[in-house]
Amino acid sequence: MSQDQLIKLACKDCKRINYWSRKNKKLVERKIELKKFCKYCRKQTAHKEVKK
Repeated sequence: MSQDQLIKLACKDCKRINYWSRKNKKLVERKIELKKFCKYCRKQTAHKEVKK
């Protein structure tokens, strides 16, 4: 059985949830932060993992 869990990624600027991703919570304990395109801000911004 996989330990991967679904996580939500929200834009740091507008705080809207734009992406869903997976991470192994047993191996990766820190919050994930990625640069992704936000369709609401219409630019590439940092997206950080948020609570469900």
